[in-house]
Amino acid sequence: MWGPSNQTKKTNNIVYRPPTSPMHAHISPFVLALSLMANAVVYTLIATAFFIIMVLFSPSKQHGRDHRGLNRRLGYEFRITNFDPLVSKLERLAENRGQEDPIISTTSFHFENSSFVDEVDDAYEYFSEGKLNTTLRLYILFPLIDKAPADGVVSFKELEAWFEHQAHQRLNYTTQKEMASRDKDVDGAIAFNEYLPQFSKEDIEKNGMGHGEAGWWKEQFDNADIDQSGSLSFDEFKDFLHPEDSGNEKIQKWLLREKIKRMDYDGDGKLNFEEFLSHAYDIYKNYADFESRGADVPTAEEKFAELDVNKDKLLVVEELKPILGYLHPGELTYAKYYTSYLIHEADDNKDGNLSLDEMLNHEHIFYNTVFDEIKEDYDDDFHDEL
Repeated sequence: MWGPSNQTKKTNNIVYRPPTSPMHAHISPFVLALSLMANAVVYTLIATAFFIIMVLFSPSKQHGRDHRGLNRRLGYEFRITNFDPLVSKLERLAENRGQEDPIISTTSFHFENSSFVDEVDDAYEYFSEGKLNTTLRLYILFPLIDKAPADGVVSFKELEAWFEHQAHQRLNYTTQKEMASRDKDVDGAIAFNEYLPQFSKEDIEKNGMGHGEAGWWKEQFDNADIDQSGSLSFDEFKDFLHPEDSGNEKIQKWLLREKIKRMDYDGDGKLNFEEFLSHAYDIYKNYADFESRGADVPTAEEKFAELDVNKDKLLVVEELKPILGYLHPGELTYAKYYTSYLIHEADDNKDGNLSLDEMLNHEHIFYNTVFDEIKEDYDDDFHDEL
C-alpha cells in the first residue's frame, strides 16, 4: 500500500509531519536548518533550469520578431499541462469565479482563498493553512500513473499517457466553456455567426481570403465541419478551436499552408531549400534536439532530402506533414516534451523510469507550472484575429 513513510518531508515550503519516531530525535535544529536551506537552493535551481531549457529551445528570436504566440489563444494562457488534476480543478473553479488564479505562490502552492479548497471534493485532506501537501499528493498519484504495468516504476510511456490525459481534459474543458458562451440558441452546436458575429452576410459573400477575413475564417470553419451540417458539434468545435491538436486532415493541411505562406519568399506555395533552412529547419531542430536528448539530429540537407519524396527540390504541404508536430505543436505535443524533461531531471539512476523516491526527491518540478513563452509565427495563423 502506498503511503507516507515515518520520515519528515519538507517540500515547497510545505512540511508533512507524520508521527516522529525515536530514531529522528538526534537530528539537531542546526543540521535541519542547513538541510532546508540546501533544499531551497536546489528547488530554485531546478525551476531556473527548466525556464532556461524552454527559452533555449524556443525559436522566438531567431528572426528578430516578437510574437505574443500561444498566450493569446482565445483569452487562455497556454501553459504546460498541470501534473496534478487537483490543481487543475482548483484553477478552473477560480477561473469560473472570475479570479485569474487561486495560487499566489508557485513555490509554496499557497491558495489565497480557502473556499476554493473547501468546494473541491476531498481537497481539504491535502491542505494545511492553505498550503498543498505535494508530498502526500505524489504518494496518492504514483499508483494511478504506474498502471501499464504496475511494476513500481513510472515509465516514459506511462508518464506521457498521464500528461496526454490531463491535456485532453484541459482541451475538453476550454471547448466546453467556449461552447457555453457562444451557443446562443442552446442547440449543442456552434454556427458560424454564433462564433464570429462580427462578420455580416455581405462580408461572408465577399469571401475575402486575406488573413483574418470572413472567407479565411469560413474555410477553417468548413474544414472542421466534417459532417457538413453547417454547424460544429463539440468535437468539431474542439478541432476548430485547437487545430494544432486536431487529427482532421483538412485542418492539418490548412495549418501547413498557412505556415508555408510565412516562409515562402517567392510565393510559389512551396518551400525550396533556402526557405526550408531559414525557417522550418530551425523550428524542427529545436524540438528534435529536445526530444532526442542530444542524440544526432539530421542536418538541414538530410532532412530536406528525406521530406522531398518526389526529389523535385521543393517541399509541398503533403511532404511537410511528417514534421507538422514540430512546426505546429499543440498541448498534446508538449505533453511529450514535458515528459522528456521530467524524466531527464528526476531519473537519478538513469534507467529511463521514475521510482516514487525519485519523484519525491524532485517533487518541486512536478508542481512547478511554468508558463510557456515559446513564441512562433504559427500562433498568429489562427487565433490572433479574435
